[in-house]
Amino acid sequence: MAARFGAALILALVVVAVWFLADSNFVLRVATLVFIYGLAAIGLNILVGDAGQVSLGHAGFLGIGAYAVAIGPASLGLHPLLALVAGVLLAGVLALVIGRPILRLRGFALAVATLGLGILIAMVINNEAWLTGGPDGMRVGRLELFGWRARGTDTWYWIAAAALIFGAIVASSLKASPTGRALRAVHDSEVAAMVAGIDVARYKSAAFVISAVYAAIAGGLLALYDGFVTPDVAGYLTSIEIITMVVLGGMGSVLGAVVGAVILTALPQMLTAFAEYEHMVLGLIMMAVMIGLRAGIVPSLAALFGGVLRRVR
Repeated sequence: MAARFGAALILALVVVAVWFLADSNFVLRVATLVFIYGLAAIGLNILVGDAGQVSLGHAGFLGIGAYAVAIGPASLGLHPLLALVAGVLLAGVLALVIGRPILRLRGFALAVATLGLGILIAMVINNEAWLTGGPDGMRVGRLELFGWRARGTDTWYWIAAAALIFGAIVASSLKASPTGRALRAVHDSEVAAMVAGIDVARYKSAAFVISAVYAAIAGGLLALYDGFVTPDVAGYLTSIEIITMVVLGGMGSVLGAVVGAVILTALPQMLTAFAEYEHMVLGLIMMAVMIGLRAGIVPSLAALFGGVLRRVR
């Protein structure tokens, strides 16, 4: 039970605590962005931390979800929720079709191939201005359901929090399932996994599809929350930020992915007092974390304090 719901319970407690302690809409906005990017990081963690595969272009799937909720209602007359579902399906199908040949590669070749996929998606979004608005981006209609409109930071705080907690439950349940054990076997040794009868290609492809679905959902929520979307959402730097969240927080850790999202999303806001030295200080903090906590923040703390943290990570 702790393995399946421990991380989600901790996240739920943090969500409630932040809600009561937040003293401004700005704090709630930063927290909402943490929840959205944390969801994307949890998905990528399934691919990188559990299955041991690298993706440097994962923001492409974030962009597919974001532009689906923009293009669907504007060009096709779809309800935003249907547009989000369509974007998730498109990202999943693309990951399924492209994943098989890409995931046959390893190491640097795999990294470059996934980077190329992300760049390709970003180029399509940037160049097809007739559909996406090009570099200028496009407006996103507000989410409305049965006359109720999702508006205001406080509303989106709870929507993003609910998505994050549900995503954490799914990821934790996956880790505790036979599929999760198969993914970790693939991570440890593909040869040994094949000898044990595990269909390595199938499980790697499944992890790629699941991570793409998480990213597309996060992208759709981000676009609906901001009410505007630009090609930057699918850019290379966004991909690097998401995978950095996974590595900093701790690969293979659901909580670690969210902790990484806190560092990359909230910490820069806290460092604005350093003005032009903000990025330098952030870089030094990240370097210090990786030197002192080499396995990532959550797994390293779990190793230090044992028991409780290890069971819910």
